Amino acid sequence: MSIKKFMYLNRRSSFGTVYAIESLEVVLVAAAFDQDVSLAFIDDGVYQIIKGQNTNGIGMKNFSKTFHALGDYEINKLYVSAESLEERGLSADDLMPLVYEDEDDNWEEKSSVKVVSNLEISKIMSKQDVCFSF
Repeated sequence: MSIKKFMYLNRRSSFGTVYAIESLEVVLVAAAFDQDVSLAFIDDGVYQIIKGQNTNGIGMKNFSKTFHALGDYEINKLYVSAESLEERGLSADDLMPLVYEDEDDNWEEKSSVKVVSNLEISKIMSKQDVCFSF
């Protein structure tokens, strides 16, 4: 089986539409089939990985904890737009601590999240076989 590079662009906030949860489900399926998966959080998509999410009162299930499973699926390339964070008054400190175990360093936990510029995200996108936007 040929491994493809898939990038998923998450542009919408966590709740109010099905885009965020459907993106996460598709990402996990692709990883289960051993594809090279990366995610980018841009625009309101940065809200998907904000720590301390609480859905009490809006009648939706809080699926944000599922992002912590990404490392178990060997998904450790998560890119967050620095510009999108800044436009929303957020910083890297507001993001969930999503990690993976790096087996090359004796199973040391490392951060999966990299805050990068939109230009850097564009460069990463250009190296992918397939990009999906949610």
